[in-house]
Amino acid sequence: MSTTADDLREEVRRRYAESARAVTASCSEPCCSSAPESFGSLLYDAEQRGELPDAAVLASLGCGNPVAVAELHEGETVLDLGSGGGIDVILSAKRVGPTGTAYGLDMTDEMLALAQRNAGESGVTNVHFLKGVIEQIPLPAASVDVVISNCVINLSVDKPAVLAEIARVLRPGGRVGVSDIVSEDRLTKDDRAARGSYVGCIAGALSRSEYVAGLEAAGFEDVEVEFTHEVADGMHAAIVKAVKARSGAKELPVIQAAPKTGCC
Repeated sequence: MSTTADDLREEVRRRYAESARAVTASCSEPCCSSAPESFGSLLYDAEQRGELPDAAVLASLGCGNPVAVAELHEGETVLDLGSGGGIDVILSAKRVGPTGTAYGLDMTDEMLALAQRNAGESGVTNVHFLKGVIEQIPLPAASVDVVISNCVINLSVDKPAVLAEIARVLRPGGRVGVSDIVSEDRLTKDDRAARGSYVGCIAGALSRSEYVAGLEAAGFEDVEVEFTHEVADGMHAAIVKAVKARSGAKELPVIQAAPKTGCC
């Protein structure tokens, strides 16, 4: 039996629900602060980790540090796609300050509950967590200054819809600063599938040229895809940056397609 988009979405949702429950269980004990760090948390410096509750650090499942990539400024509105336990939303909220706003979008109830708890423990009040998928962002057009994401876009089975939605919610001149898994152009889709699973952030990854072409087709310019470290043969964690065209850009409509996978 072939795997459908809904099957993949449910597999992703189930994996990250289990991760949230595991973090919640470990942090219900006094030894939480001594629990082993996830690989994702090690991509943040000690100062950043010190700003966060233990559960937020433990729940970090990403492949980079999009808060640093995006170079956030006070007063900006930031959207984190696939916000998980809230680590990047909390850090973003601190960077944009009380005059700014940080949104987190996730499709997993367990992760949203964990993120809400972590935000409360962090003392940040300029955060809002939304339930939904990244192919259908529940925010108005031109309402966001910066979109960030940490190893999530590779999990979507409809990446053109994701990129179109990012363009829709960004204001002209708005920025994309994401960390993601990206393949070298030499690898075919079959090659990528042979190197890892879809839910493991490998099989669904775009190639570098596909990422650039997709962002440009969605109305972005100044597109950069920079490999940072190899995670499998020909597969890399990467920093992806782009700017929404400042003039002559046509606002894209809300995508009404059926929800696909969209959470990390």
